[in-house]
Amino acid sequence: MARVVLIEDEADLREILVYNLGQAGHRVQAAATAEAGLRLARESMPDLVLLDLMLPDRPGTTVCTALKHDPRTQDIPIIIVTAKGEEVDRIVGLELGADDYLAKPFSVRELVLRMSAVLRRGESKGPAVIEVAELRVDRDAHRVEVEGSELTLTALEFKLLTTLVTRRERVQRRSTLLADVWEVDPGVTSRTVDTHVKRLRDKLGAAGRFIQTVRGVGYRFSDTDG
Repeated sequence: MARVVLIEDEADLREILVYNLGQAGHRVQAAATAEAGLRLARESMPDLVLLDLMLPDRPGTTVCTALKHDPRTQDIPIIIVTAKGEEVDRIVGLELGADDYLAKPFSVRELVLRMSAVLRRGESKGPAVIEVAELRVDRDAHRVEVEGSELTLTALEFKLLTTLVTRRERVQRRSTLLADVWEVDPGVTSRTVDTHVKRLRDKLGAAGRFIQTVRGVGYRFSDTDG
C-alpha cells in the first residue's frame, strides 16, 4: 500500500481514481488545485504524487518544479496524468523531473501498473544504509546490526527485511510479499510468510517491534506504535 497525493481538478475523474486506487490497496488524499495539492504533498510527504498539468489556479508544471527543488520532497516520485499528450508535453514533463507521464484517457489498471513500476524504481534508488533507532541495515554490504551487534540472517530473511524497510509505513499484503520476496514460488503459502516474519522478528530482538502485523492483511514496517 502506498500513500498517494492526487492533484486533479476534474471532480468525476478524481472520485473514480480515489475509489479505484483505494480498492487496489493505496491510501489516497486528493486536491483540486495546484496550491492545495502542493500544500498537501508537503504536509503528508506521500510515497507518490499523481499530478494533472491543467489545473485551475496555475499549471501543474509549477507544482512539479516546486516539489523537485525542495530538498524535503525532491525524492517523492511524480507521475503526470494529463490530457496534454503531445510528445513535446511529455518531454517537458520528464525534463522537469517527473518519473512517468500518462496521457488521458487511460485505464486504472495501466495507472496502477505504472505506479508499481515507479515505486519499485524508487526503492532500488533508495539509500544504501537505513537506520531506524537501534536497527541499521546496509543494503550494499548485506549487513544488519541491532545496537551495534551484527546479526546472521539468511538471504531470504535479508530480502524480506529490506523489502519491508524500504516500504516503510506501507502495508504489505502477504500476496505482495510472496511475489516480491519469494518471486511467486508455487510451493510457498501465506503461512510460510508468517513463519519467516516470526523468525525474522526473533532474530531482530528489540528491533522486531518495528515489523507490525496488520490483522487480516499482512505486515508493515513502522517505528510508530501500531
